Amino acid sequence: MVIRQRAIQAEDKQERHHAILDAATRLLLREPDRVASVSEVADEAGLAKGTVYLYFPSKEELLLALHERNIDGFFRPLIERLESPEPMAIDDLFALTRDHIVAPPLFLPLASRVLGIMAQERMIARLTQAGAGVERHFPQLKPGEGLVLLRHSYALIVGLWQMYGAKRDALHCPATGLPVGGTGEAFNFTYAGDLQRALDALWKGALGASPDSNGGLQ
Repeated sequence: MVIRQRAIQAEDKQERHHAILDAATRLLLREPDRVASVSEVADEAGLAKGTVYLYFPSKEELLLALHERNIDGFFRPLIERLESPEPMAIDDLFALTRDHIVAPPLFLPLASRVLGIMAQERMIARLTQAGAGVERHFPQLKPGEGLVLLRHSYALIVGLWQMYGAKRDALHCPATGLPVGGTGEAFNFTYAGDLQRALDALWKGALGASPDSNGGLQ
């Protein structure tokens, strides 16, 4: 392990901040079902454990910062697209959801873990800005309905993922991790397919269109 010197300049601190998050990400990708200790993150980043604590006082705050970065990775392209004068379709929103929420391997597992401790002020600001953009592209929505629609969509995305996680757990023996058979019709679904149908029904219902079952997130 190479221990780096303490960052002094603001840009150095920002680089160190991202380096710690990158290290935590690599560890989570290696072992998705296990949260690494601060010592392990420090070792992966080539830093002293005390340095990591300067940036993230607890493991929970480190996980929250990772999720905040993932959230930014979704809202930045979403807001950029919403601010474009080119008309936006529901399928454009679904594509952004697929590319920046469903496809990244850590987004949903982290979202499930930190949903209750998210920085509400930043999330509200993002939803407010994006919701106003949604209303510009879909004028049938009343003021404030774009934000509500995005909030409901996010709750659906994370909630369905948690149900899918329960399905995976139910299909394997806790002691051996081996498959143990089916769990009934209630859990007989794929995440991407069910999510597409649910989002399609939610958005087309809110916009007064007819939902269909064509999948675009699979």
